[in-house]
Amino acid sequence: MGFLTGLVFGVVVGLSMVVLFVRCENSRSKRRIDLAKTVAAFARMTVEDSRKILPAQFYPSWVVFSQRQKLNWLNQHLTKIWPYVNEAASDLIKTSVEPVLEQYRPVILASLKFSKFTLGTVAPQFTGVTILEDGADSVTMEMEMQWDANSSIILDIKTYLGVSLPVQVKDIGFTGVFRFIFKPLVNELPCFGAVCFSLRKKKKLDFTLKVIGGDISTIPGLSDAIESTIRDAIEDSIMWPVRKVIPILPGDYSDLELKPVGTLEVKLVQAKDLTNKDIIGKSDPYAVLYVRPLPNRTKKSKTINNELNPIWNEHFEFIVEDATTQHLVVRIYDDEGVQASELIGCAQVMLKDLEPGKVKDVWLDLVKDLEIQRDTKNRGQVHLELLYCPFGMENSFTNPFSSNYSMTSLEKVLKSGANGTEAIEDEKAVTQKKKEVIIRGVLSVTVISAEDLPVVDLLGKADPYVVLTMKKSETRNKTRVVNENLNPVWNQTFDFVVEDGLHDMLILEVWDHDTFGKDYMGRCILTLTRVILEGEYKDTLQLEGAKSGKLNLYLKWVPQPIFRES
Repeated sequence: MGFLTGLVFGVVVGLSMVVLFVRCENSRSKRRIDLAKTVAAFARMTVEDSRKILPAQFYPSWVVFSQRQKLNWLNQHLTKIWPYVNEAASDLIKTSVEPVLEQYRPVILASLKFSKFTLGTVAPQFTGVTILEDGADSVTMEMEMQWDANSSIILDIKTYLGVSLPVQVKDIGFTGVFRFIFKPLVNELPCFGAVCFSLRKKKKLDFTLKVIGGDISTIPGLSDAIESTIRDAIEDSIMWPVRKVIPILPGDYSDLELKPVGTLEVKLVQAKDLTNKDIIGKSDPYAVLYVRPLPNRTKKSKTINNELNPIWNEHFEFIVEDATTQHLVVRIYDDEGVQASELIGCAQVMLKDLEPGKVKDVWLDLVKDLEIQRDTKNRGQVHLELLYCPFGMENSFTNPFSSNYSMTSLEKVLKSGANGTEAIEDEKAVTQKKKEVIIRGVLSVTVISAEDLPVVDLLGKADPYVVLTMKKSETRNKTRVVNENLNPVWNQTFDFVVEDGLHDMLILEVWDHDTFGKDYMGRCILTLTRVILEGEYKDTLQLEGAKSGKLNLYLKWVPQPIFRES
């Protein structure tokens, strides 16, 4: 009996192990098939499929979906024909670049010309090409180029002292992206009417200056002046949005040339929490702003001495040539007097992110370098108000910076000129002469209440009140004191006669009243742009310089504009 029981048990266990083994093998086979299908599906995935599955913000920084195609075939052909290109293009580049160098010639030099110019024997290498989706009437192509040249470039420099110096430009290293636009497309070979080319992005430009048979440092400032001249000449002659138009077929291609498309109004309001660059005292910050980094297109603010939370409230205007690709750059420096200024931080705003005709109020984090995306150090923030005004759209929105804003009928009659502006165009830029508007009016400010004010007293309470100051006129008012309350309610209204609304600002400071003094609790700073545009509004503002706290305000504006010649 025991034998039969053992035999049956052994058969059952054996069959169970066989069945289990078969099922495990079938499961492993199924998993392998599923894995193979998954791998095959991933192999068939396109870049767009990958982006749909996983958004870009979840990819690590080293993952790049490049749309550029390699151009090994073009580089091989270019290397073969480069000696002929060098001979044909050297004289052409020399004659076209010399006038630009002369235009940006430093004041310490009497003349600046080429005595020798050859591109050298090393051909540039194109590392990739991208076809951009543009309008149906054109084809846009971008090609990235890298060039470590052995060019022979000698500048003949003469100073006002009669000294003549041959300066060699050597060790040129360049990396950039060129843009080619084939437009318009036609039904006649070669199927496009003209070609526009421009340097879309300058990633690197390095070179060395050397006086032949001498030392360039013998004349102080000469090396920096020549280097700045070369960079400015490149920026003004070929850097996008500047473009060169080469007609292929007969026709009018004036629409392809560089033209202003609008203006960018910028109000530099303030900065806060700037990094201190001085060992003794605090930094003396000032701001440099530009859309194109040319000397005559760069704006500079006044310097605020010994302050890490400067208030500028300055207004600047810039010409815009291409709102889709250009951007506003703000660089904050510490003024070091006779020494070179030290960069505190920089920021930029893409113009394509601005809605035409609408004022955008932004706080920008400052970074060390605009090309470095992972700068986590706190360098402070800068506060801007931005308004992009395309040409031809002036009647579709209200521009508070315009000379015809809030004008009475009598003022419109007395004011001469079409729309208050006279456009003066030349080959380089458009400048505008206009009468400056003084936005005069009455500003009514109702301080409604505050919330969650910080504790400053030992007993865990505070006796807050608010001081209201118009910065330009220094007119002041203050609310009553609310005792032992971190959520005070005032509901007090104050009227200010404002003589220049566009250039004035309201500062609200919250203080704690004590018997033998007062304690600072925080502040809010407001420009008058929004209330001038909207007439009235209610808002809740976060206190600056405090761990917590908000102010509830109601503002109303009654305009009374007058004019003066600027």
